[in-house]
Amino acid sequence: MTGGSPWSRRALAAVGVFGLVFLTVPLLIVVPMSFSSARALTFPPPGFSLRWYAAFFGDPRWMDAMWTSAALASLSSIAALVLGSLAAYGLRRGSFAGRDWAEGNFMAPLIVPTIIAAIALYLGLAKVGLLGSFIGLVVAHTVLNVPLVMMVMGVAIREFDLRIEQVAWSLGASWSYTVAKVVLPNLAPSVFAAWIFAFIGSFDEVIVTSFIAGRYETVPKRMFNELVLEVNPTITAVATLLIGLTVLALAAVTVILGRAGKLRPTLA
Repeated sequence: MTGGSPWSRRALAAVGVFGLVFLTVPLLIVVPMSFSSARALTFPPPGFSLRWYAAFFGDPRWMDAMWTSAALASLSSIAALVLGSLAAYGLRRGSFAGRDWAEGNFMAPLIVPTIIAAIALYLGLAKVGLLGSFIGLVVAHTVLNVPLVMMVMGVAIREFDLRIEQVAWSLGASWSYTVAKVVLPNLAPSVFAAWIFAFIGSFDEVIVTSFIAGRYETVPKRMFNELVLEVNPTITAVATLLIGLTVLALAAVTVILGRAGKLRPTLA
């Protein structure tokens, strides 16, 4: 936006800075506390220590939760990537009655409050006998992350020139061959970004997981249970590791999409 008075632009900038500070301050407290030598949560930390990281990596319950989260996020993000990409392609390239309704239905998990989605998934999985199972968790996380994939891939597919696909079809390529050899290689950065968003979304999910996980325990679910029972400083180490994972993932997405953007003008 180029218009507006200097005061309005300054006010907008001030609001942006305030929002950034508001989101950053908790990180500036949690991260230093994870390296604290105190036996309880104390800020500022009296000294430097890795005791809480050692407690985390030395606790088999935390390690089991970490492996469960990693396996769950990997499987559900791959499933969401496949289903969400196919849905985005069909909605962007297709022309049929009710397309807008279908797209809105796919996006419902992002609009409906998470607690409502959790209850719906609880009842649905109970009906088919998957409540409390690992497969049920994968299904639930896939449903939650398909909209994230669709948003990323929908934009990428809309910007991809349809004439390139039409040339492949005119040369005798099948639809599956065109998608595998023409569309996906050109959309590889967006595919990676969509997968990262789905993976992080699954890894950090706690509300739906608490409803349907049964005996399975992910890292966010265990963190929530620990906070209910007692304030364990180990949680600050876990939170710092999750923050680091998220920052690294988003940095990777930014770098890859940035490089892809630089390449597009040369390919055009």
